[in-house]
Amino acid sequence: MTEDSLVSIDIDLEADGKQFGNMKVPMSTNSAGWSQYFIPIISIRNGDGPTVLLSGGNHGDEYEGQVTLMNLARNLDPTEIQGRIILIPMLNKPAAMAGTRLSPIDGKNMNRAFPGDKDDDITGKIAHFVAHHIIPLADIVVDIHSGGSSMHFLPSVNMHDLEDQEQMSRMIEAAKAWGLPYVFIYEDVAGSGLLPSYAEGLGKITLGTELGSKSQFGPEMLKMAADGIHNLLVWAGIISAAPIDTGISDSEVVAGDDTRDYIMAPCSGILEPLREMGDVVGVGEVIAVIHNPELIDGAPYEVRTETEGLIMSRRSNPLTAQGECIATLVRPR
Repeated sequence: MTEDSLVSIDIDLEADGKQFGNMKVPMSTNSAGWSQYFIPIISIRNGDGPTVLLSGGNHGDEYEGQVTLMNLARNLDPTEIQGRIILIPMLNKPAAMAGTRLSPIDGKNMNRAFPGDKDDDITGKIAHFVAHHIIPLADIVVDIHSGGSSMHFLPSVNMHDLEDQEQMSRMIEAAKAWGLPYVFIYEDVAGSGLLPSYAEGLGKITLGTELGSKSQFGPEMLKMAADGIHNLLVWAGIISAAPIDTGISDSEVVAGDDTRDYIMAPCSGILEPLREMGDVVGVGEVIAVIHNPELIDGAPYEVRTETEGLIMSRRSNPLTAQGECIATLVRPR
């Protein structure tokens, strides 16, 4: 049974054609006691077929998905598809407009807010509406991420390790169709409430991505996003066309399945990476040092690995606080 929501939508998701509209989220501000916050949503439908939900801007400082989905919404003709595509280019629009990971309105992380609550602050209201009124419509859910302001990533399609092996197999098949170098199976080390976790729990074919970072934003990463979405839509049977050759014949499936693979800074300071993404390291290797700018006559702190594997990501911002992730290791699955 669909839960009631205070959020409304001004397009008909069951109608054929292309529609641009908004999710309208009630809120109250100092300048307007009665107001709504508009979040763009687009429906492109042509007859019966699978439904794909494409979301970007879950974290506001990750722009690859936002730009790719805005371009797709403008350029895709409904006659080119069979089925339905629902696009939410800026799921956390307040954060996207501020260029921040978290919403500047309530300080919350959209990707820790699912399934939300209809009476929550704005982030929870948005999550609740999407969880109960949009995701259930979809056969495939794609949430496009990058490293944002804090991390660099090797390009990957990602997912959790699921008990349902049939669902997991289909998700890996879909991920490989995207055409990125890696399929990354990850652990939640920073809390629950993720959009992908919620969609996976509903049995959806659920994919995330990690496409570079804010400082790597540019034509190469945008092409990886656009080509991958095209290939996924071909795989799903929504687009009748040839897949785009990304140069990757078979994505390598890797996993960071040990919490120690997610290396957190043991102290605050200025991070100096000594190894780069793509390097393979062993247990006990020094992959970075952290300088104390207040004690520059002392030796920097050595950060050593506790597991072995390929460096999948590393911190992009040298100024680092204790407990922040500075690198991720993965191994072939």
